[in-house]
Amino acid sequence: MNWYAIKAIYKFEMARWWRTVWQSIVSPVVSTALYFVVFGTAIGSRIEEVNGIGYGSFIVPGLVMLTMITQGITVGAFGIYFPKFIGTIYELLSAPVSYVEIVIGYVGAATTKALVLGLLIIATSILFVPLQIAHPFWMLAFLVLTGVTFSLFGFIIGIWADSFEKLQLIPMLIVMPLIFLGGTFYSVDMLPETWQTIIHFNPVLYLVSGFRWSFYEIADVSVGVSLAAITFFLVVCMTAVWWIFKTGWKVKT
Repeated sequence: MNWYAIKAIYKFEMARWWRTVWQSIVSPVVSTALYFVVFGTAIGSRIEEVNGIGYGSFIVPGLVMLTMITQGITVGAFGIYFPKFIGTIYELLSAPVSYVEIVIGYVGAATTKALVLGLLIIATSILFVPLQIAHPFWMLAFLVLTGVTFSLFGFIIGIWADSFEKLQLIPMLIVMPLIFLGGTFYSVDMLPETWQTIIHFNPVLYLVSGFRWSFYEIADVSVGVSLAAITFFLVVCMTAVWWIFKTGWKVKT
């Protein structure tokens, strides 16, 4: 394993991230603070508690997952798409660096960025609502699994996309609706019975539910099922990345 190559890719991606600190860090944190103001004040005044938890506190895990998923995909996609766009990816592919090392470097940097933002959102939420973390280990486990999985998913989107418009196609048209319909701002029990059945086909529900359990020990689905779901998606993404580099699809052409 060429750790020098991995370190070089990782440091380059992190340095590029810090150069755009306002867009990369400040903007997501401010946006999340606005969610607390709007949802916590407007809706929280009408819904005081959900399953015994204050509404403002209840939505914190959902907001963290929203940020982790969207930022993981965005950063992971742009990280590999930009070298394709300017042509430097061919220099990387011709260098003595394996595909595994390339993926670890780019996805590792994207995961780090998503984790930093997730932890910042949790720290920001303490300023607005009371917060408790019943299972810190599982909270970190869900954060890491989510960060790695959706950074890999973003990496796949970055390889697939051949324009800046396509980079936003899947996140905006598919991922964002799934997030908002995945129990981010409400409990499944609050929905009519028919919608409760339908929403269980939404994979984001399992992420939000499991992560919320690590805070308050309440969940819409079994924690074991939530872990199995995120692990399954991680394996699917890893398999897809392996196939992409094995066949050279959208990489060598």
